[in-house]
Amino acid sequence: MAATTGDTEHDEHTRVDASGPAPRRRGGRVALAVSVFGELLITVGLVLGLFVVYSLWWTNVVADRHANRQGDKVRDTWEQEKDTGPGALDTKDGIGFLHVPAMRNGEVLVMKGTSSKILNEGVAGYYTDPSQATLPMTGKKGNFTLAAHRDGHGAKFHNIDKLEKGDPIVFETKDKWYVYKVYDVLDETSKYNVQVLAQVPKESGKTKAGHYITLTTCTPVYTSRYRYVVWGELVRVEKVDANRTPPRELT
Repeated sequence: MAATTGDTEHDEHTRVDASGPAPRRRGGRVALAVSVFGELLITVGLVLGLFVVYSLWWTNVVADRHANRQGDKVRDTWEQEKDTGPGALDTKDGIGFLHVPAMRNGEVLVMKGTSSKILNEGVAGYYTDPSQATLPMTGKKGNFTLAAHRDGHGAKFHNIDKLEKGDPIVFETKDKWYVYKVYDVLDETSKYNVQVLAQVPKESGKTKAGHYITLTTCTPVYTSRYRYVVWGELVRVEKVDANRTPPRELT
C-alpha cells in the first residue's frame, strides 16, 4: 500500500511538473510576438521619419542649390548680353526674379512652365497651360500667372499666407523692376479652378483688362488638396540703374 501510495504521489508530481511549462511557453510566444511587432513599429517609424526629413528638408537643400546656380547663370547672361529687348529676357535658364518681402523667401528665379520637373528645381514657374501667362516685359495687358511649391523642393511659396492687401510683389528683369501690389487673396479653392488664372481674373473682382500678377500654390500646408491664390496689380515700372538699386519696397 505504501509503495502504491508513493507511486501515486510520484505520478501526480510528474503530471504537475509536465503540465507546468506549457503556460510559460505560450507566454513566451506572446512576448516574442510583441517584441517583434514593437521592433517593426520602431523600424517603420524610423523609415517614415527619414522620409519626412528627405521630403521637407533635404529636397529644400538640393533645390536651393540648383536654383542658386541657375540664378547666377541668368545674372551672368544679363551681364554679357548687350540686347535689352524682351527676347533677351526670356532665356531657357530663367526670365527674372520674384521678390516678395512678406514671404521672407529671398529672390525666387522664375522659369517657364509649372510641371513638377520645373518646380522641383526650387523656382517659381509661369503658366503655359491651361492658359498662357502674359509676361510683363511684353508690355501687353494680361495676367502674369505663377506657381511654386509650398513645402519641399525649395518651398518658395511656403509663407504665401503672410501676404495681405497692399503688400508689394516685385518682379526683376534685366532692365526693369515691375512693382505690383496685392489687392485680393483667395485662401482656398479647387485645384481644378482655372478661372483664377484668367487674363481678367474676375474671381478677384476685376472686370477690365489690366496688368495683373497671380501667385498660386497648394493648401493646406503639407497637402495638395486645394489651391491658395494671391492677386496683385501693377502700380509702376522702374528702370534698372547701373547699380541695380532695388525699389523702395525692397529696401
